[in-house]
Amino acid sequence: MADSKPKILITGIAGFIGYHLAKKLSVTGYDVYGVDNLNDYYTVRLKLDRLKDLGLGHDGELNEWESNADNTIHFRKADLSDLANAKEVFDNIQFDAVVHLAAQPGVRMSITHPEIYFKSNLTATFNLLEQVKKHPNTKLLMASSSSVYGHSKNTPYTEDQNTDAPVSLYAATKKSTEILAHYYAHQYRIDTSLLRFFTVYGPWGRPDMAVYGFFNKIMKGEEIKVFNNGDLRRDFTYIDDIVDNLALLVENRLHASNPDNNTQYEVYNIGNQSPVKLLDFISLIEKITGKEAQKVNLPMQPGDVYETYADSSKIKQLLHFEYATPLESGLKAFFEWYKTYHNIETKALQSHE
Repeated sequence: MADSKPKILITGIAGFIGYHLAKKLSVTGYDVYGVDNLNDYYTVRLKLDRLKDLGLGHDGELNEWESNADNTIHFRKADLSDLANAKEVFDNIQFDAVVHLAAQPGVRMSITHPEIYFKSNLTATFNLLEQVKKHPNTKLLMASSSSVYGHSKNTPYTEDQNTDAPVSLYAATKKSTEILAHYYAHQYRIDTSLLRFFTVYGPWGRPDMAVYGFFNKIMKGEEIKVFNNGDLRRDFTYIDDIVDNLALLVENRLHASNPDNNTQYEVYNIGNQSPVKLLDFISLIEKITGKEAQKVNLPMQPGDVYETYADSSKIKQLLHFEYATPLESGLKAFFEWYKTYHNIETKALQSHE
């Protein structure tokens, strides 16, 4: 019976990670609820297509729960930065776990549009925590970002190193949400896991990120911007590894016993532990597409960091988990999805923007 399944709320379900996690959890014994405000930071069409792939024929206007055909995934449009919306999400439903992925991403836009980041990251997270505190038995898993490590030269990054010097407003808001979550965890005894993601990529990925952006421009014969003249390193982490990791962590927390009523508050790096040079990354895309990139070398951009490099040993030891997808295999899988999504086999590449 559906009612006997653990109920999991995913915020940002129409986003890249949220969509994949919903798909994973819905076939592994969970009753998945999801919310999203469907904002236009990148093309809303992609978000609606993700929902459609989950079996949700959403038109972007519905403000009540709708379910897919097998009643395993339920969705409603909601903006968590609106307190009334946040309250409505929790009305009459006791969630066993909340996976808070909803946020405004993007380092560079946080410099030009800071107000959006305060609303979407800080206010929305505060409103969510206010609801979760009323249900202290609910487990909370909350997304953070590798950007909180700033320009730290202590690599690979470990969860216990200092993160008090963010170099972008985006990073500052993510660090701030970690602090908020720490307070609520200890004040209201909420079992909380903070997840610092490292450069997630794969099918259905975000158009504003390097993998999608570079494939798209190279296929169209357009120039790609190569910052810091290509002297950057990123710890690319494949989406299937991410959601497998998260599914194990959800299971771990739901079955965790706490006889002493001690508060669980843990921070975990979620990364592949294998940074790749930007120019090597571009070369792989050229190899996979069979096209040469038109590179424009540019200086380092404000808010960018030179390297992201995760030490993920903490969560790997907890869950007995290994990141299994080599970068070339992951990029090939993305490209196969990209060609299908854009119908590139049968007609000229079209934009979905």
